[in-house]
Amino acid sequence: MSAEAETLAQIREAVRSLCAGFPGPYWRALDRERAYPADFVRAMTEAGFLGVLIPEAHGGSGLGLSAAAAILEEVHASGGNAAALHAQMYTMGTLLRNGSEAQKRRFLPEIAAGRLRLQAFGVTEPGAGTDTTSIRTFAERRGDHYVVNGQKIWTSRAEHSDLMLLLARTAPKEAAARRSDGLSVFLVDMREAAGRGLTIRPIRTMLNHATTEIFLEDLALPAESLIGEEGRGFRYILDGMNAERILIAAECIGDARWFVEKASAYAKERVVFGRPIGQNQGVQFPIARAFAQSEAAKLMVEKAARLFEAGMQCGPEANMAKLLASEASWAAADMCLQIHGGFGFAEEYDVERKFRETRLYQVAPISTNLILAYLGEHVLGLPRSY
Repeated sequence: MSAEAETLAQIREAVRSLCAGFPGPYWRALDRERAYPADFVRAMTEAGFLGVLIPEAHGGSGLGLSAAAAILEEVHASGGNAAALHAQMYTMGTLLRNGSEAQKRRFLPEIAAGRLRLQAFGVTEPGAGTDTTSIRTFAERRGDHYVVNGQKIWTSRAEHSDLMLLLARTAPKEAAARRSDGLSVFLVDMREAAGRGLTIRPIRTMLNHATTEIFLEDLALPAESLIGEEGRGFRYILDGMNAERILIAAECIGDARWFVEKASAYAKERVVFGRPIGQNQGVQFPIARAFAQSEAAKLMVEKAARLFEAGMQCGPEANMAKLLASEASWAAADMCLQIHGGFGFAEEYDVERKFRETRLYQVAPISTNLILAYLGEHVLGLPRSY
């Protein structure tokens, strides 16, 4: 076993051990109340897992995306949900790669230590959706500060985050040479902004992601809130989006593993007509197929992570990883629920909760159809579809 493989194995074992202290009843209670997993996030932070991608010079572990993916996969394979973890991992990358030295010195050590949370990512808008270049939130430069007006939606965990990465226009779309020009990224200190131009409203959804919409009305941001160069924000978040797709794909692999293991255990224990239901090929084969799908998808996730770590172009691989892994997890979820029958709908089995949670990844952070359109046009060279 290589040193890297041994490190990943140790990380996986440590995460599994920590997650054992947060079993099904913990997640069920949170889901029922739509509550934030504060104790779990605290434990993961204290164990150093949320700082895995932050360089050692800034208080983190300085490991690669493969380590982050392994952490998130194991959380989901253990029956938990890493939604409160993954945003900080990939959002932090924009600050790490494009922030000034002053910004990195100020924020990264605090994030690594858990004294600051960076879990909110303000990009999507009601009128733009995944057409990011069509956002209308505008940041106007006025002397030593910017004044921001606009609205964001599906900004998860804004109520539980200290900092938010915000994408806004700093030049009108009509004045841009390219659609992606004129967008800028800001690091918003929500502790100072709340009630002073920033309003957060929760959106209750079918799963516990602490989702919100955000209203920005004459919000004043210091000029030093700008990350990188003005007008180049779209390029800054693209790399983060590849990381996001890979990390979400890893979570889907974890979900698929959980469903396969849950279904296999039930198929061995459940006796109908005098024998375990797993003795029937009609039960065995769907489990085996779900297992094969998840193992194949995992290879693409691993390939995408390696390319990202090597600094190579990985857009096609990141998108295919998310596509294949989300489809594998959804197929496994459907299989697991079907095999459990009526018991699958009972809260105490956790199947219905995980079923709802993994369904999200057919839609977010990017829908399956948009990935297929991207692959068709940009990878296969097919005519652009409308």
